[in-house]
Amino acid sequence: MALDILVLYGSYRRGRLGIRLADYLVRGFEGLGHKAELIDAMAVDLPMLDLRYSDYPAGQAPAAMAALADRLTAADAFVFVAGEYNRGMQPGLKNLVDHYLKEFDRRPAAIASYSMGRFAGVNSHADWTVTVSAMGMAVVPERLSVGQIGQTLDEQSQPLGEGGAALERGFAGFAKNLVWWAEAAKAVR
Repeated sequence: MALDILVLYGSYRRGRLGIRLADYLVRGFEGLGHKAELIDAMAVDLPMLDLRYSDYPAGQAPAAMAALADRLTAADAFVFVAGEYNRGMQPGLKNLVDHYLKEFDRRPAAIASYSMGRFAGVNSHADWTVTVSAMGMAVVPERLSVGQIGQTLDEQSQPLGEGGAALERGFAGFAKNLVWWAEAAKAVR
């Protein structure tokens, strides 16, 4: 059964390297026969959080916010591409997510963390695990962590060297785990 998987990414930095991981994940899930779509916070361009989607009267939310609410509600699962900034989570991705709540409820989420250094975004991964759980999503136990992102994926999001080979091996289990949880959740929805 094909699933609808959204890959959420939130860097606004110049020369964004994490987009390579987001593109790699979209392509990987599509290669497994699922519908996968990138939701790029910079492209969606929501304002800094003032009002959540649910705070607007029906039909009065900004068009981009309403469209994303519909898209989130339709998804079977989410992948958070979690870059690490100053040992914490990316503000762009957090801002995107904070506009919504019930749109994420009772669906699985997987976290793919990354960083420029060797620690592969482990602090961001930990922060997102707490946040995503508190929002009502089931965080799958399989993690995907990519260190030295610029040396692991090239400009076309193709794996490079030992880091790329490790990513390929890790993706198989990561994807299998998310798919299992998404299928289980979809069966009871």
